Amino acid sequence: MSKFLLIPDSFKGTMSSEEICSIMEKAIRKNRPEAEIISIPVADGGEGSVDAFLKAMGGEKVTIRVKGPYFEDMEAFYGIIGAGRVGVIEMSACAGLPLVEGKADPRKTTTYGVGQLMEDAIRRGCRKLIIGLGGSCTNDAGAGAAAAMGAVFCDKAGNSFIPTGGTLKNIEHVDTSGLLSQLKGVELVAMCDIDNPLYGEKGAAHVFGPQKGATPEIVEELDSGLQHLDQVLQKELKLSIAEAKGAGSAGGMGYGMLAFFGAALQMGIDTVLDTVKFDELLVGADYVLSGEGKIDTQSIRGKVVIGIAKRTKKAKVPLIAIVGDIGDDIEEAYEKGVSGIFSINRVAVEYKDARKRAREDLYLTVDNIMRYMQAIEK
Repeated sequence: MSKFLLIPDSFKGTMSSEEICSIMEKAIRKNRPEAEIISIPVADGGEGSVDAFLKAMGGEKVTIRVKGPYFEDMEAFYGIIGAGRVGVIEMSACAGLPLVEGKADPRKTTTYGVGQLMEDAIRRGCRKLIIGLGGSCTNDAGAGAAAAMGAVFCDKAGNSFIPTGGTLKNIEHVDTSGLLSQLKGVELVAMCDIDNPLYGEKGAAHVFGPQKGATPEIVEELDSGLQHLDQVLQKELKLSIAEAKGAGSAGGMGYGMLAFFGAALQMGIDTVLDTVKFDELLVGADYVLSGEGKIDTQSIRGKVVIGIAKRTKKAKVPLIAIVGDIGDDIEEAYEKGVSGIFSINRVAVEYKDARKRAREDLYLTVDNIMRYMQAIEK
């Protein structure tokens, strides 16, 4: 009996990871009804991360009232997985871009609600938190989340306030003593798939600010605020982490996770693989099927397929990547452990047309691969 592990990323804007797993399984079952199939939906830390973990491991989805991007009351959620000691939070649940559609302004948005989700998970007994950094509408470097967890930010006059991207420049003093007491004995891991620094031309504001509604003038204002916060924390907390890989992720939330919470920044796929105990599931596997919307040179820097390939190569298990599109110069993917790459764009049409038939084409592509396997294994 063959054993298959299915662990694809979503095809952004087309199919969720869970949906892809279901279609893959259907095609495999048609050809090998007796196969053992283990599905592990994947999300990169953005929208869908909580549901992906819950689908893969089981657990509870918790919904609570928190503050939204503009400090409005809203319902948001997180997951408690496994034996109930691990909380999974996606910051996009209460600080995501879709929540500010048509009114985006990263000078005014906050991660305060993210801190409320973290605090609630700890209060319910979680001793490890996995925080997904992705899809944010914020640029406050996690100061809002820190404030929700007990950090106190003061201006020149000594007045406390909750900083946003546009008011980071007003911070003169930070007291983290209340925050640290809550985090005692809690392990924090932040899922982060980019390596941008906190500020500068490759930093949070310049690279990601425009997609959050920032004009060139606002980008400069936000970048200046991030620099100011870093200067304050260098002086008061003796930190020098602005250049850390991933510090600029999610409007500087990567920096905040390091500075305020002492979290480890880890590639999203590595966090997923470790949490679901992928290496154990890999034992005895005959094939692993993964995929993403497009595999290209950016993928090779450490996205889902390549993160999986590093482990399948070590275990000597074939990895088949099934993707929407294949870019140029991806030969390195094979060196890193990918056995074969197949596009589901069977009739070579543009994306706007390909997405309409993506589900059927995915099924037919996996079916085609299975037919070939059957032929060579006879």
